[in-house]
Amino acid sequence: MTRSYDEPVRCAEAIIDKVGRDIVLAIPVGIGKPNLLVNALYGLAEADRRLNVRILTGLTLVRPAYKSDLERRFVEPLLERLFESWPDLAYAEAMRRGKLAPNVTVHEFFLQAGQWLSNPAMQQNYASLNYSHVHKHLMREGVNVLAQLIAPPRADIGQDGEPRFSLSSNTDVSLDLDDYIQKRRKSSAPIAVAGEVNANLPFMSGAAAVSRDHFDFLLEPMAPHFELFAPPKEPVSTIDYAMALHAATLVKDGGTLQIGIGSFADALTHALILRHTQSARFRDLVGRLGERPTVGAEYGPFEQGLYGCSEMLVDGFLALRRAGILKRRVSDAGRDVLVHGGFFLGSRAFYEELRALSPHEVDEIAMTSISFTNTLSGDAAAKIAQRRDARFINTALAATLLGAASSDQLEDGRVISGIGGQGDFVAMAHEIPGARSIIGVRSTRTQGARVVTNIHWQHANTSIPRQLRDVIVTEYGIADIRGRSDKEVIAAMLGVSDARFQTQLRQAAVAAGKLPKDLKLPPNAMDNTPARIDEALAPARRDGLLPPFPLGTEMTETEQALIPALGKLRRASVAQLVRYLVQGVAPGEVPSGAREKLERLDLHTPEDLKAKAMRALVLGVLRSS
Repeated sequence: MTRSYDEPVRCAEAIIDKVGRDIVLAIPVGIGKPNLLVNALYGLAEADRRLNVRILTGLTLVRPAYKSDLERRFVEPLLERLFESWPDLAYAEAMRRGKLAPNVTVHEFFLQAGQWLSNPAMQQNYASLNYSHVHKHLMREGVNVLAQLIAPPRADIGQDGEPRFSLSSNTDVSLDLDDYIQKRRKSSAPIAVAGEVNANLPFMSGAAAVSRDHFDFLLEPMAPHFELFAPPKEPVSTIDYAMALHAATLVKDGGTLQIGIGSFADALTHALILRHTQSARFRDLVGRLGERPTVGAEYGPFEQGLYGCSEMLVDGFLALRRAGILKRRVSDAGRDVLVHGGFFLGSRAFYEELRALSPHEVDEIAMTSISFTNTLSGDAAAKIAQRRDARFINTALAATLLGAASSDQLEDGRVISGIGGQGDFVAMAHEIPGARSIIGVRSTRTQGARVVTNIHWQHANTSIPRQLRDVIVTEYGIADIRGRSDKEVIAAMLGVSDARFQTQLRQAAVAAGKLPKDLKLPPNAMDNTPARIDEALAPARRDGLLPPFPLGTEMTETEQALIPALGKLRRASVAQLVRYLVQGVAPGEVPSGAREKLERLDLHTPEDLKAKAMRALVLGVLRSS
């Protein structure tokens, strides 16, 4: 019998009464966390040290941190708009301050990218797990409380006249734990399943729709409910677009697509739409990049269309649907489905679009378990038939000349994010006929004032081992390395590496006896430079064909215009900062639009010396542009 509460603390107390004082709490990744209920449990644990709480989760979302006063001036107003009513998770804020209650532990299998690099507690308690293994890990750990945010029933979407709640954004692990929950209930082992209702969650149907008695406890707080976490989009760089244009030629019409979140995924979505709607311009852009013809490359529109099967449902899939690309349907429990997803996370516009879908449109999006999206377990033959010509497209931080990829941590062992489902998708790519794993790697990165290569001879961390190598894409092209010899793989990887690092990389391979001294690279590989990429895509950038935010943004035009300038300041050397300062204090006209930018940063009329110096730096970089 489901018990309902409108006060988080009362609901938390009832859960403790049922399972006892040793709580092993599983909460979903991303926006599916029941913040009010979790905060109530944490508050009770903080007040009563006899209560022990272990939190098992992934992707705990926190507001982006700023590293300087100038960043604060830009980020703070944006965060106030985006997270006005979103409550911070108490355990996350305590961990940030190094003040986590001693009777509470937190174990995460996936971290919000870059947010916990300098936090020893989070780094020490990180658990490296394939996404498809998470539910088994939770069972081994003896989870006795499962809690998540849920959507209230929708009058126009129901089954047999019975109101149903929706697991909405997080069917991922919840569905995979159903058998575990039932076994514990039958054996009288303590178990509590709790749902926190939030009307801002889109109602998703199918397997996501569950009856009231699915839950032991319901927290139904008074409206208005808090807004969902909506991370700001990052602008798409020219490098992102170059990688995406190459990768888009590998997506087969009539096939299957998996993508993730971030600027590269946004660029890829836009490149696929260009290919479909403006094939001639798409082909021209790829040609400008100097791409050598690849076996099986496609440049034309999607006549048959694509089916999506991805652990993460992102706004890119909805954009592909609107463009008429996501249109290949597969059968699922009597429904014709366009995309299967395990969880979703995105912008406010993305959530609004999901909420606005008609019942028929909702039925075309099947939220399901991670064991479904990330593995071939179950009806493998049916999955293989549905996922024909699959393209599993993800990113990595670095790759080696021998084809291994590092996706989740630095060489010193600190975790940036996590492996998530990447290992699952790479494994499936080798099992499904015609499928490919495509991993995008930006060939270089800026480290302080230095440019360093992301293509290495050796790397301390391996997420995807070289025996599973398949396709690596950089801004300079495609390295098709599945099943190739080490010599062929090294040559292909050198061909897509930055020319500034090719000599040292080649020397390392030759010294190891893995490459002939007289190996000749293709002539255009010697011209793998950022200048060539910029020159190739600059006209399309200027014309708006390759916009910085192809899927939209929450930022104002002034904020968008500020991003390049603030980026230059963040990457500037001391000498460059001095030049910007001199340019900023020099007499002269204020560039067009600079007044609005300075006002947005509250630097138009600075009062103290520090603020005046910041104003000069910003004005200097605007003048230099």
